[in-house]
Amino acid sequence: MNYEQIFKNIDDILWKESGCSNELDYVEQTSWILFLKYLDDLEDERSDEMELQGKEYTRIIKPEYRWNAWACPKINNGGKIEIDHKNAMTGDDLTDFVNLKLFPYLKNFKQTAATPDTLEYKIGEIFSELKNKIVSGYNMREILNYADDLHFQTSTDKHEMSHLYESKIHKMGNAGRNGGEYYTPRPLIRTIVKVVEPKIGDTIYDGACGSAGFLCEAFAYLNEKAKTVEEKQILQKSSFYGKEKKGLAYIIGIMNMIFHGVEAPNIMHTNTLAENLAEIQQRDRKDVILANPPFGGKERSEIQQNFPIKTGETAYLFMEHFIKMLKAGGRAGVVIKNTFLSNTDNASVALRKQLLEECNLHTILDCPSGVFTGAGVKTVVLFFEKGKPTEKIWYYQLNLDRNLGKTNPLSEADLADFVALQKTKSDSANSWSLDVTEMLKDEKSTLDLSVKNPNAKPGPTLRDVSEIIAEMQTLNKQSDELLKSLASS
Repeated sequence: MNYEQIFKNIDDILWKESGCSNELDYVEQTSWILFLKYLDDLEDERSDEMELQGKEYTRIIKPEYRWNAWACPKINNGGKIEIDHKNAMTGDDLTDFVNLKLFPYLKNFKQTAATPDTLEYKIGEIFSELKNKIVSGYNMREILNYADDLHFQTSTDKHEMSHLYESKIHKMGNAGRNGGEYYTPRPLIRTIVKVVEPKIGDTIYDGACGSAGFLCEAFAYLNEKAKTVEEKQILQKSSFYGKEKKGLAYIIGIMNMIFHGVEAPNIMHTNTLAENLAEIQQRDRKDVILANPPFGGKERSEIQQNFPIKTGETAYLFMEHFIKMLKAGGRAGVVIKNTFLSNTDNASVALRKQLLEECNLHTILDCPSGVFTGAGVKTVVLFFEKGKPTEKIWYYQLNLDRNLGKTNPLSEADLADFVALQKTKSDSANSWSLDVTEMLKDEKSTLDLSVKNPNAKPGPTLRDVSEIIAEMQTLNKQSDELLKSLASS
């Protein structure tokens, strides 16, 4: 059975499960089961590697809590390894074991792990956040049997799993109006990564990582360029860093990175905005920031105290954080609502001023409505480099000949012209430059950076209302005369 069919079968069972009511529940429950199967495969792989070196591997998980002990015990049936259905737990025995023994055991790793960057700590963190919602032990038994056929040993396995898991996240993103919170369209992310051009050895950061789409795509981009064992180890251990406040998004982000090939993702479960900006040191700063902070969130006054520019707008606080977190010469690509460019409140003006004075905001990509399913907002992507002030901004307005939506999503082909022109920042029907040096000198300026395309073709001249009404009256009169002539004939 192929992996896609296994995922579908698991979803079909969860759909019948009384404890699961929506796509978010399906992803959450699938995630903890897949994580334990992944962990078992990873420990087998590590054990085999150590054995080849003549060494012994000490497993993280105790024997009674390993996959082959509780989830799918095996027997040798005439040389064929099969699930031992006779001794495999099911019904209440299975759910009692999971709820009363397995989850508490795994949760305790958070207390016993040496440091937060270890796999042990990640296990404890994940199972501190999760709750088993599969009420029926019989449904759980079916799901475990299907999951047992999924494997994580080869790069091909992980590649297929990553695509299927991304598809589940996409569905979850489409399930509600907060879709953008979980899912940034991958064509847009890949385009941002191409323009920012991270290098092997860069530290890459997303302080609002959600399902870790930016980190996964940056890893995929650099993994193709990594040629040596040392370069691959750099990508595994010291390249990608994320923070996420919400429990479910944190778990999905960890799982997504695992499926993309990062064994122990450096994602922290924390409220990024609760950190005082003044306490960020040089050692904390990163080379590259790729992010899509939450739209429209409102932060409490005690959170705002951590920032020099006080505002309740979540995305604006993240912008302050990102500017502070960038090293000198560091590059960023950040998605934000287009109103950031023009709002005239004190905080918005002060933040634009900080961005323009501390960073070179060299490119703004204006995205059409519908890029984010269900979000109902227009967005722009800000590309900037820290360390020198902005002199000129190159704009690109993405004008498509169709409306975007669930059945007609954004594609990389839609963004190909932007990527090509951005290299030279050339003018075109959709692109132009704005010199901001005089604007910055004017202390009274609101620093309005609104998207105003001077090269746009003028639309058709609108007719006068009185002219339209007169034509309608003429047509109505003609219709009346025609109806009369038909009636008399």
